Amino acid sequence: MFYLIKKILFKGSLLTILFLGIQPIIAQTKSKEVNIQSQAWFSFNSTTRLTTHWGFIADAHMRRNNFVEDPSFYFLRAAVNYWVTDNVTLAAGYGKMWLAPISTGWKNFAKEDRIYIQIQSISKMGKISLLQRIRNENRWQQKMVNDSFSGNYKITDRIRYLLSATIPVFKNKKYPSLVVSDELAIQFGKEVVYNTFEQNRLFLGIRQGINKNLSYDLGYMQVMQQKSTGYQYDKNNTFRVFFYFMPNLRKKTMAHSQ
Repeated sequence: MFYLIKKILFKGSLLTILFLGIQPIIAQTKSKEVNIQSQAWFSFNSTTRLTTHWGFIADAHMRRNNFVEDPSFYFLRAAVNYWVTDNVTLAAGYGKMWLAPISTGWKNFAKEDRIYIQIQSISKMGKISLLQRIRNENRWQQKMVNDSFSGNYKITDRIRYLLSATIPVFKNKKYPSLVVSDELAIQFGKEVVYNTFEQNRLFLGIRQGINKNLSYDLGYMQVMQQKSTGYQYDKNNTFRVFFYFMPNLRKKTMAHSQ
C-alpha cells in the first residue's frame, strides 16, 4: 500500500515537470492573448476525523471578480475521508458550482457538478512541511445559450497535482509561517482540443494558527487559465484568504493508541 501511494505521488510530480516542459512546444499558431483581471477568493475548509480511519471533508468557496465587485463563482464540496496513516489520506466526494455569467446582459448562473477522488500525503523535509495531493475530477458543466441552460453539458475529466510547502520563519510557533504552493490542472474529454492545460495556481502567503483546530492562510495567488481556443488566457491576480478547521473527534483512548 505505501509503495503504491509513493508511486502515485511520484508520478504526479513527474507529470507536472513533464507537462510544463512541453507546453511551449504545443503552442498555438495564433498570437497569445492574455486577459489580466483582479480577484478575491474566500473559503472555509474543514476536515473532521471521527475514528482512527474515517471522517469527512466539507468546504465552501466564494470567488469575486474585479477584486470583490462582481461574482465569479460559488462552490460547495463534501467527501468521505479515509486515513491510511496519520499522514496519508484517501477521499471521494461530490461538488456543486454556480458559475457567474460572462456575457453582457446575462443573469443566470451556469451550474457544474463534480465527482472526485484524491490522495493526499503530508511529510517533513527538515523543518519544512510538505503537502502533496493528486485529485481526479469528473465534471459536468451546463452549456448556456441566450442566458438559459441549453440542456447539454460539457463533460471533462480533470487531473490536479498540488505541491505545498509550509516554512517556519520564527522559532515561536505562535507567529505565522511562510507558505509557497503550486497546483497544475490538466483536462481531457471529447470537447477538449486546444486546452489540455487547464490552469495553474501559484500561491505565496502566510499560514497562521488561531487555536489547535483552526488556522488560515492569506496571500497572493496567480491563476493562469487557458481558454478553449488555446491562444487566449485569463491571468487572475487573486487576493486569497482560506480558513481551515480540523477537529479530531476520536475518543482520547483511540487517539493516544496511535
